[in-house]
Formats: sequence, C-alpha cells, structure tokens
Amino acid sequence: MKVSASMESLWQYIQSLSLSNRNREWLADKLLEGTGHKQVKEEEETEYISKEEVLAMIDSGLKDVKAGRSQSFEEFMSEWK
Repeated sequence: MKVSASMESLWQYIQSLSLSNRNREWLADKLLEGTGHKQVKEEEETEYISKEEVLAMIDSGLKDVKAGRSQSFEEFMSEWK
C-alpha cells in the first residue's frame, strides 16, 4: 500500500539521522504524546514500543493531517504561550 511505503521511507529517514540522546528522547515523547502510551522507567526494566507501534502512530498522525483533523501551526503555538 502506498501509505505503508511512505511510512517505511519516513522510518528509514528517521533512522538515518544523527540524533543526540536528548533529541531521541524528545522525538520519542512526541511520538507517544496523545496515544495513551506511557514509557515506564524502572530501575531494572524499561519498556519500549515496537517499530510497528511507532509506524502505526506516525501513520495515524499522517492520516489526521491528510483528513484535515490537525491544528494549524499558529493554533499549536498559541497553546504554549
């Protein structure tokens, strides 16, 4: 499917970036935001989300954008003022 190919390309692009640990954490937080998923860090165990889950979340977000269910940049920024 065309969306799957686009998602795979997006994932490959993200993997090709030289991201610092701080940037990786920021990206992970943004991907998890609003999904109900929480990363729980314990001393001995850290939960990770799978590649498939990340791709599904990105796919969902892109579908929202395509369907016009996303807010404009100005609306997003006004929440942070």
